[in-house]
Amino acid sequence: MIRTIHVDGFKSIKSQDIPLGRLNCFIGANGAGKSNVLEAIGILGAAAKGIVDDEALLRRGVRPGVPRLYKSSFADDVTPPHIHLSAAGNMGETYRVTLLNPLDRPRPAWQFKTEYLYDGNEEIVSDGVRKPRPDKMPKTNGLAALRLLGVDEANPAAELMQNLQQYALYTPNTLALRGMVTDPQPREPVGLSGGLLAEGFESLRRQVLEDNDGLFDDIVGLIDWVASIDVVQTASSLLSPSVPRAKSVLKFTDRFMRRSRNTLTAYDASEGALYVLFSAILCLSPASPRFFAIDNLDQALNPRLASRLLSRIGQWLKQSSRQAQMLFTCHNPGVLDGLDLSDDEVRLFTVDRNSNGHTVVRRVLLTDELRRMNRDYPLSRLWLMGSLGALPNV
Repeated sequence: MIRTIHVDGFKSIKSQDIPLGRLNCFIGANGAGKSNVLEAIGILGAAAKGIVDDEALLRRGVRPGVPRLYKSSFADDVTPPHIHLSAAGNMGETYRVTLLNPLDRPRPAWQFKTEYLYDGNEEIVSDGVRKPRPDKMPKTNGLAALRLLGVDEANPAAELMQNLQQYALYTPNTLALRGMVTDPQPREPVGLSGGLLAEGFESLRRQVLEDNDGLFDDIVGLIDWVASIDVVQTASSLLSPSVPRAKSVLKFTDRFMRRSRNTLTAYDASEGALYVLFSAILCLSPASPRFFAIDNLDQALNPRLASRLLSRIGQWLKQSSRQAQMLFTCHNPGVLDGLDLSDDEVRLFTVDRNSNGHTVVRRVLLTDELRRMNRDYPLSRLWLMGSLGALPNV
């Protein structure tokens, strides 16, 4: 599991260490830098794979940008020439990289200025400014990804790099979830925007849910009007001919309606049900990355539903044999009431910008004072009262 992420000089983040658990929630004002944290990890994942260019970033859900928009550019400081990123795991395994792309002569791919990979016992890569690279190896190619080819898969450094390489930032949107638009990045299991929701659910049902009725009941129990969920290949009787449709279509059965007219597709269903399925598939599917993030997880969710969903997500990740690790951002206070902060692997972070505009990420610890306040008020209320920070200055 990845325990620490360090970011230097990326967008609004001047320098931050972020200690991660299994489930990590980031709250804060709009524009505070929550998404920047998730995107910085996407860049680190691309570097771990060996190349940082627009294609590699898009595949991980990172918005491509020119160097002058990626690098920190604070009025009180000099713009750094590079971005520095690192990750460390349970056994001390560490991957560090410094990426360079000149502001005046930007190139399609970022250059690797320095790179370091350590497995907890010995260095696998120590590539610095003065150290020669292999003959004819371009500076836009990472050395660590190449060296890993000769490293045992059980090596802690290999596991760290694999988790980083698989990382993806998912940003669901309603049109993609309904199957009305094509997902620009159709990565398994659901597509980065949710365009493969039907396919992802069918795969999850076949691989996991058919042998575990309890998990299926967990999911359906979050959507009170649903009696059953199926995936069909044709839905001509349920969809207007003018509605775009994917190859596979989700079909919901409404338990309150007459049997002759109680089925509807994702096009007509409550969007909240679609966001619940999206999160459940990512947490439970064997095809999901072991390390992933969801930006704005709480979209379209009632506060109580958001709270219940997060409570279930914490249990799903805890029970997963994949040892999956998740990060997410949210704005709905109800989400916080689903977080069990007594579990050290469930972590809440506030994201603010200080007087210089630097993004500051702070872990909310369950101190005696917070426990005392939490006896009188739920976390959602404490956030709105200003007791946790992470509120906009309006």
